[in-house]
Amino acid sequence: MSYLITQLMREWGFLLRQKYVVVLLLCSVVLSGFAIYSGLSEVSAQQQTIERLKAADQSDRAKVQKKQSDAGMLAYYSFHLTYSQPSNLAFAALGERDIFPWKHRINLLALEGQIYESDAQNAELAQAGKIDFVFVISALAPLVIILLFHDLFASERTSGRHDLLVTTAKSYFALWGARLTVRFVAIIVCLMLPFFVGGFIAGASAYEVAYVSLLCIAYLAFWTALSVWWGKNATSAPRVASSLIGLWVLFAFIIPILGDLAINKSVHSPKGGDIMLTQREAVNDAWDLPKASTMQPFIKEYPALAPYIDMKSEFEWKWYYAFQQMGDLKAAELSKAYRDAAAKKYELAGFVSWVSPPLLLQRSLTRAANTDSIAAYAYEQQIRDYHQQLREFYYPWLFYKDDPTKAALENMPLFENTTQSSN
Repeated sequence: MSYLITQLMREWGFLLRQKYVVVLLLCSVVLSGFAIYSGLSEVSAQQQTIERLKAADQSDRAKVQKKQSDAGMLAYYSFHLTYSQPSNLAFAALGERDIFPWKHRINLLALEGQIYESDAQNAELAQAGKIDFVFVISALAPLVIILLFHDLFASERTSGRHDLLVTTAKSYFALWGARLTVRFVAIIVCLMLPFFVGGFIAGASAYEVAYVSLLCIAYLAFWTALSVWWGKNATSAPRVASSLIGLWVLFAFIIPILGDLAINKSVHSPKGGDIMLTQREAVNDAWDLPKASTMQPFIKEYPALAPYIDMKSEFEWKWYYAFQQMGDLKAAELSKAYRDAAAKKYELAGFVSWVSPPLLLQRSLTRAANTDSIAAYAYEQQIRDYHQQLREFYYPWLFYKDDPTKAALENMPLFENTTQSSN
């Protein structure tokens, strides 16, 4: 045991005397630290925004309720904040939170337009992107691994020391094992230490930190094993490095890009703008249609309200909100097709990830951090469920009750986010 410890200490001293290795390790610490700092800052900004909007939302609604007493006016001017709280691991894997909206203010009008009105911004947000921890580990760390391990054997052969080292070493581990262990542990510490600090600051549980660490270490071990195996019998370090970098480009960029192109070509989906346009056209057309064209389909959705659909004037709020819901119903098929296509794309991307280790790690970490498209669509479903609760609250007042009292308004449903904890 003392002999092995001696060999490890010798290799550690040898590593510290290699300036390019020290520079690589320092760069790893800086990159990982910057990614963690960036992630923590982004999550903190999102949390502060949510808290600020929650306070403003309550204040604005209180002002509306003070000025308005009519149920229709209350429903029209009262907005309700919905949001997706970032999880404890979101700082490490921001995922789709810079693409899909994570906050909405909605009222009782047709919902589809309110959900998809921000769809046009997504392309710009996607282009901007952010450097987070999962990007550093999945896309940049393999380059560091390749630079550290590609010439482990070839450099010794080039210098003529290989045969002498092999014959004088007491065991395989004493020579190559110790060198591999020291370098691998060094790069793991440099990349993961900032994550541990970030996890502590973010309040992540020990299980969450351990799970992410296990995934990252397994991923880095894959690239280390690949680099060592590829260069084990090589005599030219540059040739080994170029081959490994070619594999890195294939796994990290070519396969994901080609897979994305193939998936988008094979899975057809309506656009958010099409859904919004369909809904708005249905709402606008309703003004010129007979009232029965709106109310008859509406009572199929709410048969309990059938006795109260008769109108005494040309305009009544119950008719107005009925055709708002009919606009959503008109766009429902397109909306469902949009969500089904998104789910299909995500499923197919999962198959692609099995031949792209970087993509597989990204999917695994964003799922753990609850920042993937699954979380985004779960939040969207929460918005739909909450909007339905608002309709069920307001409809009795709009159809057959008098204007709501202040006490009744205190029972208005509040949005509760249930997607903030990671898996």
